[in-house]
Amino acid sequence: MSEFQKNCTVRRVETLGCNLIRLTLEAPEIAGAVQPGQFVMVACGTNRDPLLRRPLSVHWADAEGTIQLLVRVVGRGTAALAQTRAGESLSLIGPLGRGFSLEASRPCLVGGGIGAAPLLLLAQRLAEQGLKPLVLLGAATAAEAHILQQAFQALGCSLALATDDGSLGHRGFVTELLSAQAAQADKLYACGPQPMMAAVARFGADRGIACEVSLETAMACGLGACLGCAIPDPGQPGAYRHVCKNGPVFLAGEVLWT
Repeated sequence: MSEFQKNCTVRRVETLGCNLIRLTLEAPEIAGAVQPGQFVMVACGTNRDPLLRRPLSVHWADAEGTIQLLVRVVGRGTAALAQTRAGESLSLIGPLGRGFSLEASRPCLVGGGIGAAPLLLLAQRLAEQGLKPLVLLGAATAAEAHILQQAFQALGCSLALATDDGSLGHRGFVTELLSAQAAQADKLYACGPQPMMAAVARFGADRGIACEVSLETAMACGLGACLGCAIPDPGQPGAYRHVCKNGPVFLAGEVLWT
């Protein structure tokens, strides 16, 4: 699959609240090649500070050649991205990694917090196939849930919400919605905190429902050179796979959840 290193012009920087920003960039080559679940490595600052790029999943891509990145500001790199202004450029490498497959007729997407970011592009591509994905979305508060809620609803998705504080939808974990909402699904897609994805994987395994998960790990290069994103391979004791090259999307059975 094609990979590009491009200086991409920033069209818009939106401050969304909850320490989240949304970047819209002109990136026609990346937008034309990206598959749901793939990511880009973004240079965050100037003068090589910070030195390492940051891995960010592609949140949205369109036929006009733009992509969107949803970013939680948590450290120096993401804080530098938050200072970016429209008209400036960012260096991107991508699209990278293995994305989601689109082989489903009754898809259910389960997202937790900022982890739900790559699921919007997945929902977009499934909707283009004439499907109406079911989306189970978990967040800490209603304010955080609203940031993604409207985007999924605009695609015609059926949506069920859970919040930690009960300020919107079900009070509790998003996985507590699975039994009532997803029993008829033929494919589960999950991205979010590791315990959440493990619970989705167990739900799928217990009911014979195929499940794909998108893992989040620290990455120094995103290209398979640094070996910093290694995870155990349950099929080969003592062997490892790399999230940047073998993932970030894996079949649930390819992950050692314990």
